[in-house]
Order: sequence, then structure tokens, then C-alpha cells
Amino acid sequence: MRVRYNECDPLGIVFNANYLVYADIAITELWREHLGGYEQMTEDGLDLAVVEANLRYFKPLKFDDEFETEAKVEHIGRTSMSISFTIGHGGIEMASGSIAYVCVKTGVEGSHPGCGPDRTYRFFAAALNWISVVSPGLPLG
Repeated sequence: MRVRYNECDPLGIVFNANYLVYADIAITELWREHLGGYEQMTEDGLDLAVVEANLRYFKPLKFDDEFETEAKVEHIGRTSMSISFTIGHGGIEMASGSIAYVCVKTGVEGSHPGCGPDRTYRFFAAALNWISVVSPGLPLG
């Protein structure tokens, strides 16, 4: 991927919240690669809600930098999962973090946590250690 002008502050440094956007792009590609897309999960009546997001900055990305983002499923619980991500530029780790999700049932009035431990676990169990890398020059879907 490449840092676009609108993602930067007046000094040409990527605005902090955009790192989570970059992570979300890599996670979306992870679902597309392994599940046929996020839509497949929601068609099966499952959705994910973010309950925690952590981000650590090491070096700033700047306007027009090419970078890659890697997302990896780290933990599968009975009704939750966590994904770690790293953002790198020129072989240097620029930022890293993790996002934790809980499963919610879709198609039910007032969607609520917990899709049923067995169903959710079976759906995500194969995902453990899936990795997706979004590299410079790749289309963003």
C-alpha cells in the first residue's frame, strides 16, 4: 500500500487513527482470502464487534511511503477471537497492535453477544495462524 495525502497531518506524517484503518484493510483481505469475504460470514448469521484495539507506534509513516501490513489470527476463544498486525516499511516495523472481537448473531432483533460457543468456535477454529499480507502495489479490493 502507499500512504495517501489525505491520511497525513500537516507535517506529512500519517495521522495516528489511520494505522487502525490499515490494519482493517489487512483483516478484510484475510477474510477474503480464507472465507471468501466478510459477506460470507454475515450470510452465515455471524458478525464480529470490536471490543479492544491496541496500537504501538515505533516510527512514523510519511506521505507517499510504500508499506505492507500483515494480519494474523492469534487466538480463538469460544465466542471471541484476536488478530495481531504489523505495519512495515523498508523492512522496518513501523507499528504493531492487536484487535479483539466478540461474535454477535445477525438477523436477530437487537443483535446480542454470543453466537453459541460450539458454532462460533467451529467457524473460526480453522483460522488460527492465518496470515494475510497487503503489500505495496496490491489493489485494496
